[in-house]
Amino acid sequence: MRNFTSQRENDSFLRAKQRVKDLKGFYTNVLVYCLVIPFLVYINYKTYWEVKWFLFSAIGWGIGICFHGYRVFARNPIFGKQWEQRKIEQFMQEEKNNMWN
Repeated sequence: MRNFTSQRENDSFLRAKQRVKDLKGFYTNVLVYCLVIPFLVYINYKTYWEVKWFLFSAIGWGIGICFHGYRVFARNPIFGKQWEQRKIEQFMQEEKNNMWN
């Protein structure tokens, strides 16, 4: 029982560590977006303002940030972490039961 509890705590730590890494990546992405897009607007304004080409980058990158944010913040109730944990435990139990048969 002690080993199983220790394993759960280790899994919980690893999931928390991955969550922090995902959040850090998302916030870094947003920060770089907020720095780069105004720079592109400035370059577009100084070169040829008739064609607003910076919008392609702003919209494309913005859509990417939306998907990134959804992946980081949205909880998937169907195939989320709890489902994964239950399936892992189920398969481990089945394998343990099949060893004795």
